Amino acid sequence: MSVSKILLVVSTRPNFMKVAPMLHVLSQRPDRFESILVHTGQHYDTRMSDVFFEDLGLPDPKYNLGVGSGTQGEVTGKAMMAFDPVLIDEKPDLVVVVGDVNPTLSCAVGAVKLHIPVAHVEAGLRSRDRKMPEEINRIVADAVSDHLFTPSRDADDNLRVEGIPDSRIHFVGNVMVDSLRHTEPSLDASGILDDLGVGAGGYALATSHRPANVDEAEPLGRVLDCLDRVQQRMPVVLPLHPRTRARIAAFGLDERLGRMTAVSVIEPVGYVDSLRLQRDAAIVVTDSAGIQEETTVFGVPCLTMRPNTERPVTVEVGTNTIVDLDVDLVERKVAEVVDGNYKEGELPDYWDGKASDRIVDVFERII
Repeated sequence: MSVSKILLVVSTRPNFMKVAPMLHVLSQRPDRFESILVHTGQHYDTRMSDVFFEDLGLPDPKYNLGVGSGTQGEVTGKAMMAFDPVLIDEKPDLVVVVGDVNPTLSCAVGAVKLHIPVAHVEAGLRSRDRKMPEEINRIVADAVSDHLFTPSRDADDNLRVEGIPDSRIHFVGNVMVDSLRHTEPSLDASGILDDLGVGAGGYALATSHRPANVDEAEPLGRVLDCLDRVQQRMPVVLPLHPRTRARIAAFGLDERLGRMTAVSVIEPVGYVDSLRLQRDAAIVVTDSAGIQEETTVFGVPCLTMRPNTERPVTVEVGTNTIVDLDVDLVERKVAEVVDGNYKEGELPDYWDGKASDRIVDVFERII
């Protein structure tokens, strides 16, 4: 049996957690697969990229496309242009793209145009909100990909409604849970809580980076209003994304944030520290997609500062609640947590830490 060449693409922090467990399983089958890692370079500094590679035990990528930041069109176009020569040189048997960032769309389209089969991991998720750039990326990547690996049953239904035949859909579960379970034994060794002077269950974790929330002054001000309500009930740990930090400064909101004396603003943290902060938080307030899933696995209450989610299973089954930027609703939900009345969640089907094994099993059948 010949060895098949699989090219896996990563771009941003959430991508790393999805690709790491697949690379691990592929490395255990060297007689069947050769895996090549390509980093588009959308997250390119130490805080946003290197530390995650270290925490997840990812190998150095064979290719770094150096796409960097830019507008939606710039990142999409630069990624497609930079990826073409890699495809032509490597001639892979399969290209694997993950998630919903701009290079996911770019690299899927680029491979398909060269008649190279594409697998999209985390396929079928829909927010029904086409104002989100990620929603367009999801729809296009799913439409052109040959094999669609879904994390939840609702994703299968979404794809069928869009006319995707069952032969292209593979329900495998959530590959991010694989990384979480693999890393979980290391969490107690993290010193992040001691460094911050907080105890388990005694603080809220907050994150915000979505363009819709931070790129304009009005919604960013409402994000801060939400955090203000939270910090009146408990201390808040706020790892500040570079994008958000820059917008706070540009809109003159530094002083407003500084007046929140119970908010500890810190630099972005690595994967291990991020999971430790989530696991031991009383509540998490976020606009992150991946954190909605991770808090569901940990059974930690999560308030999502968005009007919708492409991960409804985290609301229907898990611990997530959509609060948008409704400060009064945020305050009520935090009060429920303080009073011990917040809903309890369960794990969705196949969120068992074995999704990557199922994915690679499918690779063996389809290549």
